[in-house]
Amino acid sequence: MEGDCKVTLFAAVDSESKNSTRPGAKHGSALTVALLGFTLFLAIAGAALLILNLHTKKPGRDEESFDIHHTLRQLSNVRAAIHLTGQYNSQMANSVEWSNQVDPSHSEGGLELKNNEIVIPQAGLYFVYSQVSFRVSCRIDENDDTSATSMVHLTHRVRRWSSSFGNDEYRTILHSVRTACQKTAGGDADEEGGWYSAVYMGAVFNLNKGDRLKTVTEKMLPNLEEEAGKTFFGVFAM
Repeated sequence: MEGDCKVTLFAAVDSESKNSTRPGAKHGSALTVALLGFTLFLAIAGAALLILNLHTKKPGRDEESFDIHHTLRQLSNVRAAIHLTGQYNSQMANSVEWSNQVDPSHSEGGLELKNNEIVIPQAGLYFVYSQVSFRVSCRIDENDDTSATSMVHLTHRVRRWSSSFGNDEYRTILHSVRTACQKTAGGDADEEGGWYSAVYMGAVFNLNKGDRLKTVTEKMLPNLEEEAGKTFFGVFAM
């Protein structure tokens, strides 16, 4: 009998213990959910405040920053480029005369032609290119003093002026020399005097605002090819 009473007493105590822990567990779960909800509310409110500040113009330095970024976005939408066509001018001793008024020439984004030179509007990386084409005669005329072994060379250069050089000088940035043919005596003038040859060159350069680019072509200028697509000079921003 005494043993039965002890078992009954322990069972009652255990049952009461379980019943007393259930409300506490439910209360703890509800508190955890409330805390998570409050934390999420604070995160959303903070994000909304940050976005509002970013879209609100403030006076002083913030306003200046907004104007600068707006200007840069506008400039980035305009690709600076210029493409010139060339022709022979007897008044120019060592250069092709360039024009931006003849198709397919064009200019945009601030690049312009001044005094037969391309002027760079803003500092940055630019691809500079040029080509000259010639009608080459490889036949020795009766009045030609050159020997029959002489070669016909074509040369073309692009030179750069920049205030960063420290003095008023031009420096060569592109230079190409090509051997077109070898002079030969006699033969049919139509067959040996009607060769065509072109010199092309191009590369990327880091140029400064106000830099000027010009071309230098020695000799052969009277034999310059002026047809569209044969002689050109251009620059475009990278």
